[in-house]
Amino acid sequence: MLSSIDIHSSVAVYVQIENHVQFAIASGRLKPGDQLPSVRELSERLNVNPNTVAKSYRDLEVLGLLYTRRGMGVYVNKGVEVKCREECHRRIIGRMHEVLMEARAAGMSERDINGLVKMSLSASTNPYAEAPSDLLKLAKKPTKK
Repeated sequence: MLSSIDIHSSVAVYVQIENHVQFAIASGRLKPGDQLPSVRELSERLNVNPNTVAKSYRDLEVLGLLYTRRGMGVYVNKGVEVKCREECHRRIIGRMHEVLMEARAAGMSERDINGLVKMSLSASTNPYAEAPSDLLKLAKKPTKK
């Protein structure tokens, strides 16, 4: 499920962990009743402080997505898939709309925006990793309207 985070991202590590869990639930990779890695296991895997993982798990529990069975572990709650998927999609659509309107306001053509979307979708990177260099080269390219 969660194998890497980007410590250089502007997104806090605990938020990256929370988002990865939410994305896994929304996409069906994590199902109700599935057990998550222990705090210690995940902190070692990601090379982050155990308190960071514990905070992420607590936040997700407060949201109702996870529950803890004392001495047993952390699990995905039942009946959260649709709620989680809708919330993830709503958040992503809002951010995409904002970015697309910024691109238009900055003078990028629809053709360039579509090309950028296609290139982004073909890249297989962590959602919080820096944009691949071939995408960043587009910033220097003059746009055609």
